[in-house]
Amino acid sequence: MTAPSQRRDQTTEAQTTEAQTGRVRTREVRTVLASSYLGSTIEYYDFLLYATASAVAFPQVFFAGMDHWVGVVASYGTFAAGYLARPLGGIIFGHFGDRVGRKKMLIISMMVMGIASTLIGAVPGGTTIGAWGAVILILLRVCQGIAVGGEWGGAALMALEHSDPRKRGFSASFVNAGAPTGAVLGTLMMGVFSALPPDQFLAWGWRVPFLLSFALLIVGMFIRLRVHESPIFAEALAKEAKENGTPKLPLLRVLRRPKALIFTMLAGAAGFGLQVVLATFAVTYAVSKGADQQQVLYGFAGASLLSIGFVLIGGRLSDKFGRRPVMVAGLGLFIIYLLPMFAMFASGNPWLIFVAFTVGLLLHSCLYGPLAAFVSEQFGTTSRYTGASLGYQLATLLGAGFTPGIVAGIYQSAGHSIGPVAWYLAGLAAVSIIFIVLTRESRHNDLTTV
Repeated sequence: MTAPSQRRDQTTEAQTTEAQTGRVRTREVRTVLASSYLGSTIEYYDFLLYATASAVAFPQVFFAGMDHWVGVVASYGTFAAGYLARPLGGIIFGHFGDRVGRKKMLIISMMVMGIASTLIGAVPGGTTIGAWGAVILILLRVCQGIAVGGEWGGAALMALEHSDPRKRGFSASFVNAGAPTGAVLGTLMMGVFSALPPDQFLAWGWRVPFLLSFALLIVGMFIRLRVHESPIFAEALAKEAKENGTPKLPLLRVLRRPKALIFTMLAGAAGFGLQVVLATFAVTYAVSKGADQQQVLYGFAGASLLSIGFVLIGGRLSDKFGRRPVMVAGLGLFIIYLLPMFAMFASGNPWLIFVAFTVGLLLHSCLYGPLAAFVSEQFGTTSRYTGASLGYQLATLLGAGFTPGIVAGIYQSAGHSIGPVAWYLAGLAAVSIIFIVLTRESRHNDLTTV
């Protein structure tokens, strides 16, 4: 028989081991969240930097000689190319992410993004090589789209699948918080160089923030290499191989039951449409109404900085109240806010413009914070990377890919009236509200299902 003192020693040892395991797991979760957040920040710095450049530099650099607003529409067309490529990136990286692991795909996607973004800063302007400048720009933008299409799903799932089930919305929101952080960095960098004389800014100033992408690539690779593979994915893959033999193609799994894919795509579309309008059209619109370009960029950067916290709060609220109620509330309030927001943008007052950006991003965060968990929780583990990436990237294509060009075209054809623009965005938000309501609540879903 075991002596009482020996049993006490064994119990104490077991408790100590359990406590050490808990601390190790906590450190691992924190490392994963930091990696997802910082990696997403770097990816979106590159991707959204292009959005700012397409509003303030590309019309003059690559589409000189056109009417200003025609040049803006053409510039936004190259911007859309990245969104067209994002679903392709979701399929490619999603397939291999569901077959060989999340971590490897995250490393590759970051390399593609960093190299493409650096090269954008070296593309000659239209006055040097004519239309070829725009062609090269589009090809590199496609590479950016493929990279970010693969990045988001892996980063979101690493955060989601490592986290406490009660905090999945909050944990996954760190990935989406990387987008406004990247927007802050990109906008600040572009704002600093836009202070140059206009001829110097258009000649070389806009290029520097893109060339700095290479330094960010080195930082990002160091971060990504430190994380471990998702334990839920590793267990699910082993289980599927044992029970079913050869794994089925993740894309076929997703397409066999397309409802989740279609509903998540339409539910998230408005979030991306409103986000990209704030980053592109709103900047151009405010400047056209007499506001100083640098002040507008700094106003957007300041509001984006605040929205980092808003996104995390949105994710946390969705853990408490559910994904759907928080998302619907944010979109409904944004519809009401559209006309007052554009009135503030047209005021020419830098403080009112800052307030307009801040309130807009606050309301947008109610959707954007829970969105990563909302989309990812709709799919099984061994097809989750593919399903979540494809649903999310199709939402970006539908909501954001063509929205800047559509909105600029509506504004131009309406004789520079903002009313039709607001109606278009309100309609987009209403469609997303409908499909959020039609999608089942997901915060209690079991992520271990294959």
